[in-house]
Amino acid sequence: MSHSADQMELREDDIRKHYDAAGNMLAGIDHTPRIGKGRDAAPVAGGSSGIPTRRRFRSTTPGLVTRSTARPEGVQLIARIEGLGGDDPLTSPMEATVLNDLRRAVAIALAVAENFGEATELAAMKRDNLQGALGDDRKAAFSELLTAEALVTLSVFANATSFLLSPHASEATADIGEVEEVLTDNGQLALHGALWELDQELSALAEEEKLVATVMAFCEKLMEKVSLRAQNAGKLAAFHNASWKVEADDLTIAGFTPARAAKGSKLTMSFKKPNEVVGNHIAKYQSMKLAKMVMAYDFERKLNPFAELGGFIFTFMGDGKPGTGKTTLIQMMAGLINDYCQVAGYPFRYQNLSTDNIDSYQGKSGQNAKAFINNVLDPNVIGFGTIDDIDQLAGKRGDRQSSAGQLEITAVLMESFAGANTVVRGNCTFGMFSNYPENVDDALRQRAGARFLVDGPQTRDDYIDILSLLMGKNHDIPVGDHELFSAQEIKKAVSASFEGHGKPHEEGLLRVWDQTETQIGKLDTIAKLGTYLKAIQEADERFTGRAIKNITDAVKVRAMDFELPDEWMENPDLFLFKDYNTKLAMISDMRQPITVDMVVQEINRYADSEFRYADKSDEVAIENMVRDFGRNEEAKRRYLKGQA
Repeated sequence: MSHSADQMELREDDIRKHYDAAGNMLAGIDHTPRIGKGRDAAPVAGGSSGIPTRRRFRSTTPGLVTRSTARPEGVQLIARIEGLGGDDPLTSPMEATVLNDLRRAVAIALAVAENFGEATELAAMKRDNLQGALGDDRKAAFSELLTAEALVTLSVFANATSFLLSPHASEATADIGEVEEVLTDNGQLALHGALWELDQELSALAEEEKLVATVMAFCEKLMEKVSLRAQNAGKLAAFHNASWKVEADDLTIAGFTPARAAKGSKLTMSFKKPNEVVGNHIAKYQSMKLAKMVMAYDFERKLNPFAELGGFIFTFMGDGKPGTGKTTLIQMMAGLINDYCQVAGYPFRYQNLSTDNIDSYQGKSGQNAKAFINNVLDPNVIGFGTIDDIDQLAGKRGDRQSSAGQLEITAVLMESFAGANTVVRGNCTFGMFSNYPENVDDALRQRAGARFLVDGPQTRDDYIDILSLLMGKNHDIPVGDHELFSAQEIKKAVSASFEGHGKPHEEGLLRVWDQTETQIGKLDTIAKLGTYLKAIQEADERFTGRAIKNITDAVKVRAMDFELPDEWMENPDLFLFKDYNTKLAMISDMRQPITVDMVVQEINRYADSEFRYADKSDEVAIENMVRDFGRNEEAKRRYLKGQA
């Protein structure tokens, strides 16, 4: 959903007028927990029962803080955070930063909640309620609006805190429990519950090294919990359909979407140019197209015209034998996007999910996978996420050799790539790569919208090209009768590769094709194409509705079978910096109509890959058993010979 049309400025005066109330909450509140269970906190800086004491005298701030905080429910976040410095009488720069950002985040949350109240009936209902003039017929709506206000307040508080602290995040990580004290009576009580629970998490810290990490981890968990609650809550349209811009912080509050600081990742990989990728014509062509497609993303509308028109590849799978060039493809695509982003001044974030993310600690593997997904999905950056050797990372359900950590990663990837809450904005793409795709869980594999067969060099020309490329220049050996790299001319090679899928390649699918053509003739109508799809499903029961969706998505990509001109990437004013509607019109003009040949080729490309995985999986299992039987027979023969 786009928020830019209704974007409002959240004025600095509207935020700062809440500074006193925010400061009072951090200085001291009483809160008796209803849901959360407090930690058995160690004494901090001379306090007892986990109640911190300040290291230096402060005058009492009038307001909530003047109430007694002698009971265990007293929350004094300022003293708690200052107490992390041990005997040092001064507040450290990091402690001061966290406290300032917390105060500002609370003030921003109160300001947005106030705006929300004015945009709905809530503000008027609060005034009527104070005067005793709220009728019984309005009490249900009043209660629902108060719940909405609480969710808005909590979401904005966590969102703003996480955003403001993100520039200070370090490599330190923090493990925190589930956030429980999510109260929805009203905005103020909701904040009290959140600050009480944050204080509980901070009570376990002995030093400030993990302070920022703990606060940010808490905010991530809180946002996640509130976002889930909001799915079933009413009266939130005024929050969903508008966005607020805080100019001083460059912060945009857009519904329950996390607003992360747009920081790119510094890449240290060695990039490859397209002419350094030999063979793999379709995979190379689609990777180059996708690198330009993702650049069409509009940061104002938080949407990509390609995603709206239906030609965007959100997830793809590259499979092939070892040594055919999967890593080279990743390096090429990451290099292209990185170069385009540098020209446009866009933040680019590349991440790879590796075996390092599998953890023996229950739930940690899933958390690692979720963090990877969220970092790449961040709507404030152009993202590219890869999962190399996915067959080793994501477990196959029902496979006894899959660890709990691998199954956690499978569940997260399945939910993230095509779950109920998946929103494809078109700012990022995910590539899964494997030498053994038959070992990937069927349901996860089918969530890969596009298939790139990474088959490496194939022809005599390919082998001459790759030999010349890898030999380098430190020799005088003549090239001979060959025009270097002419076979890698992408348009010519791709056209031939697509035409090659006019008939299936895999033996099992070829039988289905011949049988269908014999029965109904040339596949030239939707009814005949549907008959062919049903025949494929009868031959392979895994060929479901999701397979049809992936095929139609691939056909729409073919309708966008044009490459955005290189000049558009080199000079951002020609395209990248245009407004969203202009980009949409420019891309729409380049579309071509869908043809029967396109549909047939994409059905065969996709079905070939599924049959290849199924046949390969069975064949590998059979070959392994034959090899084992042969070893047993040979071992028995040698044993008997030795006995004789």
